[in-house]
Amino acid sequence: MKTLIKNGTIVTAADTFRGDVLIDGETVAALGAGLQAPDARVLDARERMVIPGGIDVHTHLDMPFGGAFSTDDFQTGTIAAAFGGTTCIVDFAIQEAGGTLRRAFDTWQRKAAGKAVVDYGFHMILRAYSDAIGAEMAELVAQGVTSFKLFTAYPGVFYLDDGSIFRALGRARDIGALICVHAENGLVIAALVQEALARGDVAPRFHALTRPPLAEAEATRRVIRLAQLAGAPLYVVHLSAAEALDEVRAARAEGAQVMAETCPQYLFLSHENYEEPGFAGAKYVMSPPLRSAARQEELWRGLRNGELQAIATDHCPFNFASDKQLGREDFSKIPNGAPGIETRMSLTYDGGVAAGRFSVNRWVELTATAPARIFGLFPRKGTIAPGSDADIVIFNPGARTTISARTHHMNVDYNPYEGRTVTGVPETVLSRGEVIIENGRFLGKPGRGRYLKRAPQGAGEANPWKTVPQDASPRTR
Repeated sequence: MKTLIKNGTIVTAADTFRGDVLIDGETVAALGAGLQAPDARVLDARERMVIPGGIDVHTHLDMPFGGAFSTDDFQTGTIAAAFGGTTCIVDFAIQEAGGTLRRAFDTWQRKAAGKAVVDYGFHMILRAYSDAIGAEMAELVAQGVTSFKLFTAYPGVFYLDDGSIFRALGRARDIGALICVHAENGLVIAALVQEALARGDVAPRFHALTRPPLAEAEATRRVIRLAQLAGAPLYVVHLSAAEALDEVRAARAEGAQVMAETCPQYLFLSHENYEEPGFAGAKYVMSPPLRSAARQEELWRGLRNGELQAIATDHCPFNFASDKQLGREDFSKIPNGAPGIETRMSLTYDGGVAAGRFSVNRWVELTATAPARIFGLFPRKGTIAPGSDADIVIFNPGARTTISARTHHMNVDYNPYEGRTVTGVPETVLSRGEVIIENGRFLGKPGRGRYLKRAPQGAGEANPWKTVPQDASPRTR
């Protein structure tokens, strides 16, 4: 089946131009003005932008944590993603304590199969490192899992010592994989948490107070230095603190192969949310925690200048009425995480493009193209070009919508952005040429999403950490 998107403003990371997109089956066949295809279905994109589908490279669907499971599975989570203009995700599979990586990979494949409505890949979370795990890492790279996540946080659960991190970095370097790191000083945080609980400080706000920005900055600097020692690239996930950004900025200025993402919650919410009446602050318990509103603009500047390479969500929802209540008497027992997979594209268009912080081309780069390049999906995903998958969003830049739990499609009983009105709305969403969202209706089918085997680091294009933002001189024609 052919589809012809007519009269739109086509936006990629590098170009903006008026024209048409011809889709033949699952892929883009041609771009141009005045394209004709008598046998095609026509979608009119007049006064709309035509953009690559968003790619969210940090999600946690159907994930166990602290006695609960994240409330979105691969069906509800990817449907919500599609409504929000995201057509591809990379989720985190988790190695069980003492278990094999292959078993974790197979478990997450079963979670996704028959449920996902958009295409998906996996990172792998390592709980430990050994020679046997190093051998398994190479086996997973051959299966398209080309990134592995390590933690300097959560002692006794996910925490890895510096020696293990260094060895894993070296192994990743040798097999073309990328290490992602959750950078907080978990041992110091554990001591601060115990001190707070001993004082009787149990309210949600103490989650943030016991995870200070310097604990994130210190761990960020330390792991960057370990990566430099290993000669390996590094990707810092969910960077929240301006102090941690300072470390990334300084290392990149030295030529370090380090990249970092941030998330909408760190751009739009702040530690003041922990002061909401009653126990409502528990809605915002995530790690790293929300930071001071006074320093948010530094993260926006980092996105504009290329010091931060991507915007992901860390989508990990838990119901407020049940799951979050597990920590009512002890903030350290509140399941960490919040929803965001559906709101990322509109929020960041509103706060980034509509607010004049960066161009629409830079927005596309941060939400689609750069994630695809970094994680081995480009040019199949992340752009609109002949031969690429037809993951395309017809986006209305002038439409306004108010975010609310009453109308979102995420399987969770609250929305952290409740009542916020944003400009910029995905209207029609295509995944591999199939219209799955149109006129506010879901038209797809659970299970149509496909597993993506991702390319190793260094395959194809130049190393992504050396790229500069296209924002400086986007071409318009």
